[in-house]
Amino acid sequence: QLQLVESGGGLVQPGGSLRLSCAASGFTLDGYAIGWFRQAPGKEREGVSCMSYSDGSTYYAYSVKGRFTISRDNAKNTVYLQIDSLKPEDTAVYYCAADLAYTARALCVTTEFWDGYDYWGQGTQVTVSS
Repeated sequence: QLQLVESGGGLVQPGGSLRLSCAASGFTLDGYAIGWFRQAPGKEREGVSCMSYSDGSTYYAYSVKGRFTISRDNAKNTVYLQIDSLKPEDTAVYYCAADLAYTARALCVTTEFWDGYDYWGQGTQVTVSS
């Protein structure tokens, strides 16, 4: 089955850290742009960090720069999102998505095409609360 599967979400206190994983199955991520998006209740979806899997180029939304780090493990066909210094406003469902047709930055910011991306994961909940 061709899919992206996220994991690693949970409940964490402010200031804590999490590492989210997005594993691709049934296809290789080579050639894809892949990224992380989040949606909080009542808010629009936001592209927070994206990567061109082949060359490793990255994009970060201004709101997360310095706290979020996207990385990849070629052997595991998996992309990670390290989230440090978590804030309550980071609470959201985090999704990963991948598409062949975009650069890292375009994947994250081209909102009008988000629903047509090749793959979306099912999402993982991140809750930041004391």
